[in-house]
Amino acid sequence: MLVADDHAAIRAGLVMILGGAPDVEVVGEAADGERAVRLARELRPDVVLMDVRMPGLDGIEATRRLAGVCEVLVLTTFDLDEYVHGALRAGAAGFLLKSVDAPALVEAVRRVAAGDGVLAPSVTRRLMREFASAAPRARPANLDALTERELEVLRCLGEGLSNHQIGRRLHIGETTVKTHVSRVLAKLDLRSRVQAAILAQDAGLLSGGSARP
Repeated sequence: MLVADDHAAIRAGLVMILGGAPDVEVVGEAADGERAVRLARELRPDVVLMDVRMPGLDGIEATRRLAGVCEVLVLTTFDLDEYVHGALRAGAAGFLLKSVDAPALVEAVRRVAAGDGVLAPSVTRRLMREFASAAPRARPANLDALTERELEVLRCLGEGLSNHQIGRRLHIGETTVKTHVSRVLAKLDLRSRVQAAILAQDAGLLSGGSARP
């Protein structure tokens, strides 16, 4: 993985924490968004741990430029809606705060590397309140391009289930789950499973209605 943070001391601490995990290898560091993008394209890490506020290119724009290159887990001090929404729209696979403890951070990196999405609890609660208070929106037309199985997978993503949990619910292997998730993202023109989860909730797929109108 690659660690991007403009504060040298914080970056060193993150590298020490993550490098101490037996199954995590830190292959590079970056102090700004431009270098993070350049190194990620060169080194192709599974995950980039991305700060938001960095000189020059910020972490949100860097995340947008890395869509399709690797997974990005945003880690920031600032629990602001503009950062949460910006990061998720840019395609981040996760959003955590720097108050997260070391074991939870390492586990989040593992989950993102495995294809799962991760959100800080405070962010999850806030998004749930936003969905609960928002007026229902029209069903996106491109949902009709999904197969019944892909709609089931999309529903599971909307519930925040991991690949393993989706596999258990639908009685399919994790490799098959990953294939379905990739197809869902491609058909819906989405950058991450977190975006897919938001779309599923926004489209009312978790309301208990039928998969097809």
